[in-house]
Amino acid sequence: MTLKALLWDVDGTLAETEDQGHRVAFNLAFKEAGLRWRWDSELYGDLLKVTGGKERLMAWLQRVDPTAAAAPDAPARMARLHERKTAIYVDLLTRRAVGFRPGVARLLDDAQAAGLRQAIATTTTPANVTQLIDVTLGGRGHRLFEVVGAGDAVPKKKPAPDIYRWVLERMRLAPHECLAIEDSRMGVEAAVAAGVPVLLVRSRYTGTATIPGTVGDLPSLEGVRLQQLRDWHAQAVQGSAAAA
Repeated sequence: MTLKALLWDVDGTLAETEDQGHRVAFNLAFKEAGLRWRWDSELYGDLLKVTGGKERLMAWLQRVDPTAAAAPDAPARMARLHERKTAIYVDLLTRRAVGFRPGVARLLDDAQAAGLRQAIATTTTPANVTQLIDVTLGGRGHRLFEVVGAGDAVPKKKPAPDIYRWVLERMRLAPHECLAIEDSRMGVEAAVAAGVPVLLVRSRYTGTATIPGTVGDLPSLEGVRLQQLRDWHAQAVQGSAAAA
């Protein structure tokens, strides 16, 4: 089966946004709000087990102040805090504090030149995606990605497969016609559950543990060519057909 589309995760995959972007923005939002919270790199890595910024804040509040977390207004309070964090993060991107990981820009361009369709499947807030695309790709970025699945487009976030199914539905593609590119266990699990072959590209917070279900496991996309993606996809589809 011919590869027809690349489905990209954002944080940690397109760019190393987590430690120098999102974590910094969370801490600045906490300070601005008068909260004595500070997430260092190690703690933030642990908190990334919870996907979604608002969800991560609620999980943290439950950890440090269960009584406050049980209050009826807690979700709304954390949503407002997350909204401010997003504004700070967008400002960081505007000042070009974060850029694409090695090899990403070339593969995006090569895929477009080859006629491959491309989309985004992420749990991050739409504003975060928009600003990253604007800063790194300019106006052409929004023509590059046919569909952007982000934020609360679906009720269940990764590792649930919902965001991939949402993107596939809008692209009118079958899962085996695509290749997902992810950097996390939860992202891989989401793609696999949706039936999409997935390439793992490890980032700062991926760790070293084996993550099953991938067509490949790379430290970065530097030096990777489009034909290699096609080959990995073909092997995955052939393997699935043989297993069936």
